[in-house]
Amino acid sequence: MTQKKKPDTEEESSYHEEKTSVVHGDTFRVKMERADQAPPCIVMLEGPAGYVGKQWPIDQADMIIGRSMTSTIFVDDRSVSKSHAKITLSGGEVKIIDLESTNRTVVNDDSIPPLVPVKLTNNDQIKTGNVLFKFLERGSIEAVAIEQLQNKSEKDPLTGIYNKGALIMKGQESFKRAKLLKVPLSIAVFDIDHFKKINDTHLHAAGDFVLKELATVVQNKLIRLDDILARYGGEEFVVILFGSNLSQGLEIGERLRATIESHTFTYEGKRIPVTISVGVATKEPQMTSWEELFERADTAMYMSKNGGRNRVSTV
Repeated sequence: MTQKKKPDTEEESSYHEEKTSVVHGDTFRVKMERADQAPPCIVMLEGPAGYVGKQWPIDQADMIIGRSMTSTIFVDDRSVSKSHAKITLSGGEVKIIDLESTNRTVVNDDSIPPLVPVKLTNNDQIKTGNVLFKFLERGSIEAVAIEQLQNKSEKDPLTGIYNKGALIMKGQESFKRAKLLKVPLSIAVFDIDHFKKINDTHLHAAGDFVLKELATVVQNKLIRLDDILARYGGEEFVVILFGSNLSQGLEIGERLRATIESHTFTYEGKRIPVTISVGVATKEPQMTSWEELFERADTAMYMSKNGGRNRVSTV
């Protein structure tokens, strides 16, 4: 067993202790600097599955909490009115106004009167129907910690894009929103061709490199700001294309296919050929759920696989 070398002198010991304290101090200072920049926010403490722990920064003059998909803070719970309450930000003060909701708005166990602004202070608890939030003021280090936890729970650790859980939640939200607003919604599902061969030939580290590089290329070059990219699992990815019809979805799918085929994936000096098979589907009037839309695109992706790979298909 290797033993840790003792410091030769008292001065050397003091140096190491001081060096350690500087590292911890720097880490703390970075956290405090991030906290100083953090806007006020509300965090869901109790509510629908998948939303608990979610944080919404208060960075607009008016933000609506409600069950309507057009709400700034959308809450998919029947106890919440379509437009339940409004949060206002003015002169550094944050206030909440009940918008004559059915189940009232409660702040710290006190039901507030409709249409009367009530100032919020740090750690106030806000109840809209059966949904409970906590308010955190500007500069809260707790807000930074919650944001980090939220990102960790939603992001794929290898590629840094959304994971399967986040995809399902955002997919369901997008489907409901598109239906309510009567706008098109398409998705592209794509899978890396012969990925097992890449791992077998170049080892798993090369496979991980391909996954990360592909995600970076798609995120930075191929999708719009409002599109959502997620890793569904293994070598399968999904892009949610809000506002895109089938024709536009197929065009984006082909752009994905062509760009990945032409991109140079080089790992440890060796070029790895990479292609993808893409399936595209669009929301149709008879569809009732996100799952139905996803299954349609997934089926189309397997059509591309069975049809020879490195192509785009739709059902």
